[in-house]
Amino acid sequence: MQTVQDAQALRAAIHGWHDKGQTVALVPTMGNLHAGHFSLVRLARERADRVVASVFVNPTQFGPNEDYARYPRTLTQDQAGLAEHGCDLLFAPEVATIYPYGAEYSVSVHVPQITEVLEGAHRPGHFDGVATVVAKLFNLVQPDLAVFGQKDYQQLKVIERMVRDLALPVKILGAPIQRAEDGLALSSRNQYLSPAEREMAPQIHQTLLLMQSLIGEGHACHAVELVAATRLERAGFVPDYTAIRRADDLGMPEAHARHGLVALIAARLGSTRLIDNLPLA
Repeated sequence: MQTVQDAQALRAAIHGWHDKGQTVALVPTMGNLHAGHFSLVRLARERADRVVASVFVNPTQFGPNEDYARYPRTLTQDQAGLAEHGCDLLFAPEVATIYPYGAEYSVSVHVPQITEVLEGAHRPGHFDGVATVVAKLFNLVQPDLAVFGQKDYQQLKVIERMVRDLALPVKILGAPIQRAEDGLALSSRNQYLSPAEREMAPQIHQTLLLMQSLIGEGHACHAVELVAATRLERAGFVPDYTAIRRADDLGMPEAHARHGLVALIAARLGSTRLIDNLPLA
């Protein structure tokens, strides 16, 4: 596997593949990779001739109370894992490559409406940073397709909206959530859980399954959201939201809607914030 940091070397490699008629898939990441990330690489490997992964800790998607400087940088481990799982090229740029005029003076991409709810409401500006860096990566890599995990469901929908609205020639694939045996969604954040918190954490997935069951029994969406929030609070979580939304655009569903829905949870357990989701129908 080749590792490059500058745009010129990146484009030289990709142009060589495209000149041979080979398709290219991109897997954007912030590094600190785990089995969930590697499942994205496997899916990309199945769908394209060549796979590019990016590792870039993006400063513009961190809020004022989120510590960009402390985000784990594990590039050597990430390189080994990507090579093992069939990645052809790792793009690990410096901040100046992505933001040549500085992050604070960068052109910004804003995807309206869908970024203003749920995660967007709790992390203002987060999705502007995500959309901006993904747009830049698409311009640099010029992939035929890109793979994003469904665990970050709202992020996936934001990227889909951006690609469609800007008519970008990139196919977006959503990869299924990878879970531990007890149901906990795999996440880099799980490493911050204490042993006791790790035992409690699967209750988020259990709560999502309860929401799915209650919707299937005919309960109103708002009532199911309240039941889920109460369950988590009693278990020791601090929920940011327990929400049922339309799966396609995250809009508010009708009270007794049954189809095309997704349940989403964000909750703090100790100092760790966890997110998860589950399609309801």
